[in-house]
Amino acid sequence: MSTSSRTPLRVKSTWFKPGRAHSPAEVADALAFIAWRVAQNALKSMRKAGFDIDPGPQYFEFLAEAAAFAIQVAWRLAYPRYDEAGRLAFMTALANRVGDELAENRARLLGEPDAAAIKAGFIDLLNRRTAEYADFGHGPEGPDFAFLRYFATVVAELMPGKDRRWTWDQVIAIEGPEAASSMAKAVKGLFDETPRRPRRSVHTEG
Repeated sequence: MSTSSRTPLRVKSTWFKPGRAHSPAEVADALAFIAWRVAQNALKSMRKAGFDIDPGPQYFEFLAEAAAFAIQVAWRLAYPRYDEAGRLAFMTALANRVGDELAENRARLLGEPDAAAIKAGFIDLLNRRTAEYADFGHGPEGPDFAFLRYFATVVAELMPGKDRRWTWDQVIAIEGPEAASSMAKAVKGLFDETPRRPRRSVHTEG
């Protein structure tokens, strides 16, 4: 098994009606949808590259880790843009919306009856990961090597033994950077409050 490249995920990260400031919760709601798509895309890419991630608990555990990583990137980028109250509103909304998405999908696809417990488990995971990722750097170029290595470490723990060696290469070289890039583009687009120029109408005579 070797690392596999892929086409970057395309995400729509502009407001339908730009030109006004959006609340932290509004931005978080939009980013939650994108973070979930980023996690799904990482899963699809890993499976396409030959990693054994079969539908079942492991499938959703991977999605939870990938979503937690995407949230960490969003958090680092949004943090300097808000005061303490804004940060709390942002992270609370982001965590809850992604947790809702994970819980709804896992409960429906695996037949697990307690979606609230699934969401609570994800929030607990996210709280742990937020504390752990805080030790690593994130700069203008994105997550540093230690940040990506930790993501690879937690993903490798979910994989069968035969895949663990290659998981590190795939996550550090491909999945982590692509996920971080998608989230960075989304954050940049959602914080862009510049009004767009109206399209000029073309009139024809006839």
